[in-house]
Amino acid sequence: MSEAVVDNIVAVLPPLLQTLESLSFVARNLNPAEFGNVMQIAGEPDEALLAVKPRLADWPEQFSHIRAPLQAAIDAALAGYAGLRAVMNGEGDLVSVFRALRYLPRALEALYPLTELPPVSGFFIAPELREDAELQAKLAAVPNDNTGVFHEGNEPGSRGGFSMYVPEYYTPDRAWPLVTALHGGSGNGRGFLWSWLRDARSRGAILVAPTATGQTWALMGGDSDTPNLNRILDQVRARWNIDETRMLLTGMSDGGTFSYVSGLDGASRFTHLAPVSATFHPLMAEIADAERLRGLPVFITHGRLDWMFPVQTARQTQGLLAAAGANVTYREIDDLSHCYPREINAEILQWLNGAQAADA
Repeated sequence: MSEAVVDNIVAVLPPLLQTLESLSFVARNLNPAEFGNVMQIAGEPDEALLAVKPRLADWPEQFSHIRAPLQAAIDAALAGYAGLRAVMNGEGDLVSVFRALRYLPRALEALYPLTELPPVSGFFIAPELREDAELQAKLAAVPNDNTGVFHEGNEPGSRGGFSMYVPEYYTPDRAWPLVTALHGGSGNGRGFLWSWLRDARSRGAILVAPTATGQTWALMGGDSDTPNLNRILDQVRARWNIDETRMLLTGMSDGGTFSYVSGLDGASRFTHLAPVSATFHPLMAEIADAERLRGLPVFITHGRLDWMFPVQTARQTQGLLAAAGANVTYREIDDLSHCYPREINAEILQWLNGAQAADA
């Protein structure tokens, strides 16, 4: 690689990665009443990124495989920040904020193929494991077959497909835990995949992120999503070695609520449920399969500041499911609004893998 290209990469990566971290910070801490404060804390890393963006011009053609992903990631990161700034300037509302944050997973998807670069690989490792020499060695090796990021019928705007991630060090000689993660209302699996990928990559889990067959999950009326989840599960299990005792169904908001709807059914094949920022109607406990509920591991995560589904709902759900015989773990996060708390993934995976989690 030419010295000039190396210099450009060294100049571009730090502000790009910092901008992505700042966008992630806004997504994690978004609360309509605190938006201005959150943006102030997030800072202005996009200004430094904008300043180094011209360094991607006029690269030798043989390095286009590096330049193109960097360019796409930078453009998406800058577009996301520009959307947030517009709202700060009075041009837009909460919907505009959500729309701006959709650029974050697009930037991450564009950047991920560059994990051959150590700073990029480190970015996609859970922070507490970045100094783990064994993990670094596994990720630095040549990827095994049938690994990485896949999209099956899950192009932007499509419904019913799925995206997935298989750790590059996957081998079929042992069974691997499966995380099936359901996006929130009006979202899609291709974007939600990135809420979990860093932890699946760091801790060794196969990750599937389906997209609902409709605009959101089948919470009312006919259920076309559970049969689709079963179809996806069959497809994944036919190709990879999945541990039948560690199959998690989790989700955010509407996705979390649907993990109850589908996961409490007596025919569900998932062994563990972990709804996040979800709602739950008491009737769901009454009509749920009693045998299914008995001893079922359920990990509930909810924010004390949730403005969409008040935390009292989650507290009530904990009591209802425990009374029905489920094995409930409950995590209430003091500073969490109606957002996805990526920091909970590590504990959920430990719980899925059999570690005992004491209730808070």
